Amino acid sequence: MVQRSSLQDIREQTYKARDAWWTVLLVDPVAARLVRLVSPYRWITPNLLTGLATLLGFGAAACFLMQDRWWLVAGALLFHVSFVVDCMDGKIARLHGTGSMFGAWFDFMFDRLRAFLCAVALFGGQYARTGSKAYLWALIAVTFLDLFRYVNAHQMGRIRQTMREQLAEARGFAPAPVVEDPTVVPHGPRARLRHSLQSRRIRTHLISGIEFEMAVFIIGPLTGWVLQTSAVVGALLLFFELWLIVRLWQATRAFPVALAKAHASAAVAASASRQRSDEPEREFTATTPQ
Repeated sequence: MVQRSSLQDIREQTYKARDAWWTVLLVDPVAARLVRLVSPYRWITPNLLTGLATLLGFGAAACFLMQDRWWLVAGALLFHVSFVVDCMDGKIARLHGTGSMFGAWFDFMFDRLRAFLCAVALFGGQYARTGSKAYLWALIAVTFLDLFRYVNAHQMGRIRQTMREQLAEARGFAPAPVVEDPTVVPHGPRARLRHSLQSRRIRTHLISGIEFEMAVFIIGPLTGWVLQTSAVVGALLLFFELWLIVRLWQATRAFPVALAKAHASAAVAASASRQRSDEPEREFTATTPQ
């Protein structure tokens, strides 16, 4: 008899603490159930699922090339299925502990290839149908924004990790993770909104790369408003990326002060430790007969 993990176990072991709202609301509930079905079969590996997601993405691109309304709808649905399967590969890797560095590279590169081919097919197909150069400009903009947000996220992650490591080294220990009390509701509209989102695992960066791609390749083709949807979500993505850049700038400006305080606190702690270690020797000296 095939032994399957429970949905609760899959959620606990494979869900990210914070994720995009599209993933949390529209993908995870389906992907978790599919993972439960396929997880007993060890030949279904993360790389196999990545390859299947890529093939489904190529199918979506082929539909977009057909240009007509219902082909666009078919392409949008295939793209969403492709994304669901793509989310399954990470869950299978976390559930079985079978993730690898090559798997991470394979997933990243073919995600980018899928998005690029779908962009070329969608906007190129609509340009061939209408002759409007606006679709070519949209193709350039979508490709640029998709690459920009990946490079930006990678670089910001590296800088933040460097700051955390330097602070930990200055303190002499790894900083303990901050655990928020879920029973405490913060005051203020912004704080309450943040608390509400995070209690549902939704990150406050509401328009990330995932929502951007889903809007361009799913909402746009489904509604028929390909250009309009791309323009709106592109502007929102830029806004949220600039917001992250401002926050990073603020963090880097505050970092030298925080680092100096960490060094000072470590020096005080080291001095106190030396004094405590010297006390037994002084006591022994004071009580020894002269």
